[in-house]
Formats: sequence, C-alpha cells, structure tokens
Amino acid sequence: MPLPSSVIPSSSRLKRILILGGTGFVGRALCEQLFERDPSGSLVVPTRRARHADAVRPLPTVQPVPADVHDDAQLARLVAGCDAVVNLVAILHGSAAEFERVHVALPRRLARACAAAGVPRLVHVSALGAGPGAPSNYLRSKTEGEAVLMAAMQAGTLAPTLLRPSVIFGAEDRFLNLFARLQALAPVLPLAGGDARFQPVWVDDVARAIVAALERDDTLGGIYECAGPTVYTLSELVYLAGRWSGHERPQLRLPLALGRVQALLMELAPGEPLMSRDNLDSMRVPNVATGTLPGLAALGITPTALEAVAPGYLGPRYARARLGRWRAQAGRE
Repeated sequence: MPLPSSVIPSSSRLKRILILGGTGFVGRALCEQLFERDPSGSLVVPTRRARHADAVRPLPTVQPVPADVHDDAQLARLVAGCDAVVNLVAILHGSAAEFERVHVALPRRLARACAAAGVPRLVHVSALGAGPGAPSNYLRSKTEGEAVLMAAMQAGTLAPTLLRPSVIFGAEDRFLNLFARLQALAPVLPLAGGDARFQPVWVDDVARAIVAALERDDTLGGIYECAGPTVYTLSELVYLAGRWSGHERPQLRLPLALGRVQALLMELAPGEPLMSRDNLDSMRVPNVATGTLPGLAALGITPTALEAVAPGYLGPRYARARLGRWRAQAGRE
C-alpha cells in the first residue's frame, strides 16, 4: 500500500535534500533554483571527483561530498538525515549492463537506502519514451528503473514522483551545441534519423518541475511529462542549430542501414561516442509528450520556447564570451 501522507515530510520541512547527479547539466540548474527557494537549506551533492562540483560549490547551501553512489554503504550514509532525494543520474551511451547498473540497479539501491533511513520522498528523472515495448537499451532500462520505484511505492516504503523530459536544451547542453560544433567543422553533415521527432524542453523548466514536485504533496506517486511547446524533427533541430550558430550546412540524409554503420564507427572511436546504434533505436519512439499524462502545465509551469533561449547561447557573441572566460580562467591557473 502507498505510504500514508502523515509519514511523508511536508514541503515546508524539506530542509536537507540529497541530489544525485547534482554536478551535471540539470543538477546545476536545480541547485541554483533550490538555493533561491530556500537560502537556508542544505543541498548534499555527491561527486566522485571534487572538481566536478566547482560549478555549484559557490552556492552556500551546496555541500559537495566525495562518494560513489553505486556503493550501498556510501549511499546509505548520504541518504541518512535527508528529508528528500532527487535522482538525476543517467547515461546516454553504454552496454546493456551499464544501462542496467545506472538506470535500474541504482534506483533499486536508492529505494532500499531510503526505506532503511525513513526517507520516503524521492523525485526521479526518467525520460519520454519509457514504457512497455521500448526499443532501446536506454529506454528499456529507464522503464525498469521506473518500475522499481513504483513497486517500492506499492510496498509502502517510498513516495516517488517521476518526471519524463524530452531532450533538454540549455547553454551547456550536449545536443544543440553538438550539432552547432559539427557544422562549424564539416562542409556537409551526414545525418541519420532525420525524421525522428523531439519536443525540446528548457533545462530551467525541468529544474522548476523538480522543485514543484518537491514542494507539492499532490505530485506524490505521479508521472509527469516535461516537454516544450513545439515538436521538431531532428533535421529541423540540426538546421536551427546551424543557423543560430552561424554555421548552417547542407544535410546528407542517411538511410537507416548506412546510419547504423555510421553509429557503429562512432561507437568504436576513442572517447564518448557522438552517436550510437542504441541512440538510433531510441529515436524509433517519438520523443514527444503523449498527452495521456500530466505535463508542465499541471505543475504550474509554462514551457519556454526553444527560439526564446537557444539563439542566445548558440550565437557567435555568446561563443566569443565563453572563449574569453576560458582564456581568463587559463590565465589564473
């Protein structure tokens, strides 16, 4: 049975919040908004490398803690004494085993740790496209991770809120910025899956959704789709990234078979791949809101248009400013 509301801390008592993945793209935006919400609160942000916390360290409420969240003992120590937990940990590339470790085993560990510590309130960020019949390791593991948490709710040990965002954009995203950089380098951009559909959502809107889920008791046990106001094809998004960055290039649309060969070659290249075959499999499911679940509006949020934000951070002026900051930082080191 779900937990009775009497044992779930009200939003007014959420003073100490554990944020897994708090040093990442969404985590940084969330820490800023939680600091604005309550400058007297405490945000516990575990990190395996201290330098990863540099972006959030200036916020006085943030407490970076060296830890491996995949270790049961360390996770138990992190959860103890917290009023709520936010899980943002995710990967886009990896083997089936790696996806299972991050998207399924970690939520299972987290559910156990929360139950042991008596911390029922959890906000978990999943993904649009999660659900029965998911075609990729990424989406299947997201689906299984959700199921783990909902099972803990039915067992009466957890009160989760699940958020399913579309692709997330913002000044430090790895989506539009990637396609802008590629077009700055290549005279023609080979593109697989150009007809795949996305409904990009601004990182600040996702952070606001997490804050709303923490603040509102009526979100407990709910699943919310986080999507922007407009649906685009991948080809359209690549075009916009090129146009706004000043490097618009022709696209060479690749058939599926050739696209999978390209993705395989990217997987074999050193470092994190730009694209994988599993990514292409994920794009078989439209990355758009289904309309069968509540969305940002149900959380009191009006989705921000891509056109209102992305031209500002993709444009040459922003790129020059960013380069100037990097140079200044290098001069101080």
